[in-house]
Amino acid sequence: MEQFFDFGKGLKVNRLGYGTMQLPGKGVWGPAKDVENAVEVITTVIDHGVDFIDTADSYGPFFANLYLKEALKQRPDNNVMVATKVGFTRQGPGQWTPNGRPDYLRQQVELNLFSLGLKQIDLLQLHRIDKTVPLEEQLGVLKELQSEGKIKHIGLSQVSVPEIEAAQKIVPIVSVQNRYNLIDRADEDVLEFAEKNHLAFIPWFPLATGKLSEDKRLLKIADKYDASPSQIALAWLLKKSAVIMPIPGTKSKEHAVQNLEAAKIELTDAEFNELGNLK
Repeated sequence: MEQFFDFGKGLKVNRLGYGTMQLPGKGVWGPAKDVENAVEVITTVIDHGVDFIDTADSYGPFFANLYLKEALKQRPDNNVMVATKVGFTRQGPGQWTPNGRPDYLRQQVELNLFSLGLKQIDLLQLHRIDKTVPLEEQLGVLKELQSEGKIKHIGLSQVSVPEIEAAQKIVPIVSVQNRYNLIDRADEDVLEFAEKNHLAFIPWFPLATGKLSEDKRLLKIADKYDASPSQIALAWLLKKSAVIMPIPGTKSKEHAVQNLEAAKIELTDAEFNELGNLK
């Protein structure tokens, strides 16, 4: 199983990363209940080999970025690739409204740089395509920021294959971040496109094991490896495709370390196929 994904331009990272979305308050709104713990979760995953961390200006808003900034400050010698996103406005807990106006996207890129303490964003993803703004304008401003040296790579989130193809005519796309997990594979065609074109496929909501926690087939395999259902779900994703980069999020240091252990689990082909039949 391939352990790394190569983005090019010197960015080769472990495929199993970490996502910061769970660190802010309820509804991804406001600060964490325990700010020190939020920072420690990030330093813990870095200490355990994570070098790809996904965040977004809309997580908090900005609180997740600030925790990541502090964690990176505490681990200055670790070469972590930071991926962040722009394109959502927040009106309150659980509320997400797309905004793809070029002036807004430029502002948010600048605020991401500021709140993360970075001079350049390794991977800037358009959180959602705003249907009210021409795609050429949304990606055009990101292309401008890339030429200015403020963005290294550009990616998309929750898109279809035709949307990726349209985007690639405007600017090079290196990643796609869509919802995908063991029992939710509606975007299989997007994954296949990513494989054919060497795009990183970053599944959000990669676990979704709540519905499966009592499935006898999953529990049997988990027992064999002395693993949790979450670990098996992650191991399945890692085996599914060499371009898949899961970013499981948690506000627990213990759970974060447990998730990372999934990279050591080598499912057999029979187990992989059996898990693929779960719904």
